Amino acid sequence: MSFLPIRVLVVEEHPFKQLVATQVFKDSGCEWVMGVADVAAALAVLERTGPVDIVLCPLKEHGVQGLTNLEVLSRTRRVKSIILCSARSQDLHEAIERLIGLLGSSLLGYVDTPVRAGAIAALLTRYLETTVAAGHPVSRQVRYGHASKACLERAITQHELKAFFQPKFNLMTGEASSFEVLARWEHPQYGVLCPADFLAQARRFGLMDKLLFAQLEQALAFLKAAREQGHELSLALNLEAGQLAHESLLPRLCEALERYAIPASRLSFEITESGLLEISPGVLDTLIRLRMMGVGLAIDDFGIGYSSLERLCQLPFTEIKLDARFARDLKTSTRNRAAISSTLALGEALGMAVVVEGVEYESQRQRLLKLGCKLGQGYLCARPMGAVRALAWLEMKSASRSTR
Repeated sequence: MSFLPIRVLVVEEHPFKQLVATQVFKDSGCEWVMGVADVAAALAVLERTGPVDIVLCPLKEHGVQGLTNLEVLSRTRRVKSIILCSARSQDLHEAIERLIGLLGSSLLGYVDTPVRAGAIAALLTRYLETTVAAGHPVSRQVRYGHASKACLERAITQHELKAFFQPKFNLMTGEASSFEVLARWEHPQYGVLCPADFLAQARRFGLMDKLLFAQLEQALAFLKAAREQGHELSLALNLEAGQLAHESLLPRLCEALERYAIPASRLSFEITESGLLEISPGVLDTLIRLRMMGVGLAIDDFGIGYSSLERLCQLPFTEIKLDARFARDLKTSTRNRAAISSTLALGEALGMAVVVEGVEYESQRQRLLKLGCKLGQGYLCARPMGAVRALAWLEMKSASRSTR
């Protein structure tokens, strides 16, 4: 049995259903599993034993107590993800997912009762793929949530914080000419850590600029190496809206581009929509100057913020990245299909490319193509990769095309 570094709390008043659910998680290899009868007992466990990764609980078919329980558990900030036992309609599922996110947790998915091993295995895989660096073996990790400023500064200086690369790809042909740059911490003690393990601390300690330019150096070196192998690529880096106000951004960017002899048009910045609620003159000035240089600008996680249309009309974006949640449940969710179709029409009208995130399965690709999507990003094409592996991946793809 493989070991999974996951702590699970099952909330189920029916003794047999509770036993079945806890046994399924144990058989799946979860590190720690406990069952309780109600939310009061769950709160006592959280207080006594600390945070858990996953809570499984029912959403009652009648009354609102199940929703109240979800709110109580999410507000503790001790529950990372929730799995619901529910047969409610799709529109309610989507609204509940949004509510749980606003309360500080995330909704991992839905299962029927009694809980079946296959359904749980798929959700555990999804959980691991979003919390453990993809492409690396899962090992017993201490949750690294309290890095000191000195530790993070040392990690940046000593190049432990690595740039990983995930392609954006043509949904029809599978070809990729653009990659997103993602941060991973190759920690000497805890292994490869994802942004969730260190990004909040970097932000709190004011280290986001240092991280950005460390990533930029690695990204430009990757572009240069790819070009020497005959691959003309574009790269997208994540940028927080607040960083646009820093006067050092443009001069340092220009210096790095000149040093590597990389055209500005080979770079774009992805800016999260929710960070653009307030636009200062300084931020707008930087956005304009970036576009005048030829740098692309993408609005990231589109569709989950608060002023999408206003920002698209006001700011010089060239690309829309539609949040991954819209690519889920395409077979059953008419709302998600409508949201994608509307965004594609909006992008075409505004002259912006649209990239759909979270493309993991062939069935998603087929349905997205039927909706008119051209570009996607997700595990179906490739997981995030280190520079060496990404260059090898490009060579393999190139060799595969040449033999057709």
